[in-house]
Amino acid sequence: MSAQHAETPGPGALPLRNIGDIRAALRSGHGFPGDRESFEADLQRALETSSETDLNAVAAVIVDYRGRIRLYQDPDFDIAVQEGKDLTSLLKREAPGG
Repeated sequence: MSAQHAETPGPGALPLRNIGDIRAALRSGHGFPGDRESFEADLQRALETSSETDLNAVAAVIVDYRGRIRLYQDPDFDIAVQEGKDLTSLLKREAPGG
């Protein structure tokens, strides 16, 4: 997933302007299973390894989880996942010995 996708919210998208917004969205069940806990752990690790003048790792965590929440909200996401599952099943059936 690209950062550009994460930056372009669609209509009705959650406001994800800051860490509080991201935390609220994850508490409300937006995002993938385990994201709520993973976000806090990833954010803590990024904070611990960042210097006071270089917070790029923190920004990367924020952008990543904002994108995950937006992806999870995308109505086409479930369709794309199902298409991937169907294609995988088809390829397994067509594989030699499958």
